Amino acid sequence: MKEIAQQLIAWYHQNKRDLPWRNTQDPYKIWLSEIILQQTRVEQGTPYYLHFIETYPTVFDLANAPEAQVLRSWQGLGYYSRARNLHFAAKEVLAKHKGQFPNNYETLIQLKGVGEYTAAAIASFAFGEAKAVVDGNVFRVLARLFNIATPINTGAGKKEFTVLANQFIDPKNPALFNQAIMEFGAMQCKPSNPDCSVCPFNQYCQSFATNTVSEYPVKSKKTKTRNRYFDFIILSDEKNTILQKREGKDIWQGLYQFPLIESATKNKNKLDLSKSEVANYLNTNSHKMVKSSAIVKHVLSHQVIFAKFWWINMESISTAKDANLIKVPWSHLSDYGMPQLIVKYLENED
Repeated sequence: MKEIAQQLIAWYHQNKRDLPWRNTQDPYKIWLSEIILQQTRVEQGTPYYLHFIETYPTVFDLANAPEAQVLRSWQGLGYYSRARNLHFAAKEVLAKHKGQFPNNYETLIQLKGVGEYTAAAIASFAFGEAKAVVDGNVFRVLARLFNIATPINTGAGKKEFTVLANQFIDPKNPALFNQAIMEFGAMQCKPSNPDCSVCPFNQYCQSFATNTVSEYPVKSKKTKTRNRYFDFIILSDEKNTILQKREGKDIWQGLYQFPLIESATKNKNKLDLSKSEVANYLNTNSHKMVKSSAIVKHVLSHQVIFAKFWWINMESISTAKDANLIKVPWSHLSDYGMPQLIVKYLENED
C-alpha cells in the first residue's frame, strides 16, 4: 500500500494539471469547485468556477444573491438541484455557522447538498482531515488495481472502496494522496482505452494481468429511462414574449420556459394542437400560427425529452391569464435562467 501511494504521489508531481481550485485552501472555493464538477468535465466546469468566484467572491455574496440569479449563473451545467442546494447551503453557513465553513467532515456533511464525497474533499483539502475522497476516478483506479467486482453504485460498494482508499491515506498530508489518485484516474486510468503499457502500476494491476481492464469498475443496472413529450408555445409580438416559471419537484425547478403542453405518448401536430390548449395562454383570439420546429431530442440522466417549439404571432401581448406566466421583452430574455434545451434551440434560431 505504502509503495503504491508513494509512486502515485511521485506521478502526480510530474503530471498534475494546474487547476485554479488547487491553489487554495479556502473551503468556500473548494466547496464551489466540488459542487460544480459533479457530473461535469473539468474543461466545462472551469469557466463556471471562475464566473462564480468573480460574481460571488464570498459565501456572503452567494447567500445574499437572488435564487434566480444563481440559477442563471448555473445555466448550461444541468442538474439544477445542485445550484439550488448550493444557494441553500450558503445561507446555512451564514445562519448556523456565522459565515465560517465547518472545519470537519461530520459537520460539513450536514450542509444541504453535501454528501460523503464533497464533505471528505473539503475536510481533506481545506482542513487536512484524514478522509479518503472517493469519486468516479478513485473507484476506477482501485477497482482495476484489485479486481474488485462489487458494484460501485451500491451502498456495499461505496463502503468497500472507501475503507480501501482510507488505507492509503497519510494522516500527515491526506490532501496530497487524494489529489493524486483522482488526477491519475482522470488522466491515466481513463474510463475508455487507457494506455496501460505506460502505466506505472501495471506490475501491480490485477485487471491488467488478467486482461479485464475494460470490465472495471462494475456498476449495477441503471434505472430505466422514460420518454417525455414537450410542446413549447412561443408567443410573440414584435417586442415581447411570455415565460412560465417551473414549479414543483420536477426537472428544471425554478427555471423559466415558454408555456408548455406535455403529452403522454407523442408530440402535437398542427391538427391536434387544439385552440383551447393554446387559448389557455392568451387574452385574445387575435393570433396566428407561424411555424413549428422539428422535434428536438434532449437526453437527461433518467429521462429523454422530445421537444417541439410552436411560434405564434400576436398583435400585442397583454397580461397573461395565468399568474405563473410573465410578460418579458425579447431584449431581456437572457436575464432569465432557462433549460439548456431551450437556450440551444434559440441560439440555432438566431
